[in-house]
Amino acid sequence: MIRNSGLILLMLWVSSCSYFTKESATEAVARVGNSYLYRSELDSLVPKNSSKAESTLIIKSYIDRWATQKLLIKAAERNLDDAKKEEFNSLIKQYKNDLYTKAYIEKVVQTTVDTLIIEKELKQYYEDNKENFKTNGTIVQLRYIHTSKDHPKLAAIKSKFLNFKKSDAAFWRMYQMQFKNSALNDSVWVSLNEVYRRLPFINPDNRDKYISQGMAFEKVDENSGVYLVKIKKVINRNQISPFEYLKPTLRQVILNRRKLELIKKFEKEITDDAIKNKDYEVYK
Repeated sequence: MIRNSGLILLMLWVSSCSYFTKESATEAVARVGNSYLYRSELDSLVPKNSSKAESTLIIKSYIDRWATQKLLIKAAERNLDDAKKEEFNSLIKQYKNDLYTKAYIEKVVQTTVDTLIIEKELKQYYEDNKENFKTNGTIVQLRYIHTSKDHPKLAAIKSKFLNFKKSDAAFWRMYQMQFKNSALNDSVWVSLNEVYRRLPFINPDNRDKYISQGMAFEKVDENSGVYLVKIKKVINRNQISPFEYLKPTLRQVILNRRKLELIKKFEKEITDDAIKNKDYEVYK
């Protein structure tokens, strides 16, 4: 009776193996050697609203690439010498280690580093290092208006534009939406490339005609309307960049420095703790 029970169990085990193999084969859409590609791996490949022809093409292309990669790997494993395979395995191991440690350190830094940088710290860092922050090209502070030539309030706009006052803020709020384009905050520094983009009648060949500190001018274009421009300040290439222009860069430099200091501290602490807990020993 015991022998019969064992025989029945064996038959059930063989039957179940056969069943699962059939199920796997049913779910698989392709095979290379002992590797299978399953239908579930294709579910996210096809974008929504794709036609049947597009879906078929996407899936076939993916299956072909999958098969080619598997075949190439098998061929490489057969034909590459052991030394080369060992070299690659070492690289793979090192890459995995690098990914893990980088992700872990980034997580520690994100949850620990102090991201608050006050204005005083920015200014101090600027004063200490400003000789290292010279302009790569000309930068400009300016304000401008681009509007139609027949704007009913053009005379008033010109007058207030040339005699710019904070008390006229309500006036500009009323009319600025009517302009084709404008920038009235002349405390912002912009590159010459940005000036060329915003004021297309200015280019590298004629820039000296228009880009001069303190210059104000009107440029009429028969097709596009009238430009009113006031150049407030100009800083040329290889001069020390102004603090306001550098603020975003300074903030990032200080933050990166804090991160590096934190990483060094963290690496030292984790090593010191391992030595203290006898998890790390160097044998002499």
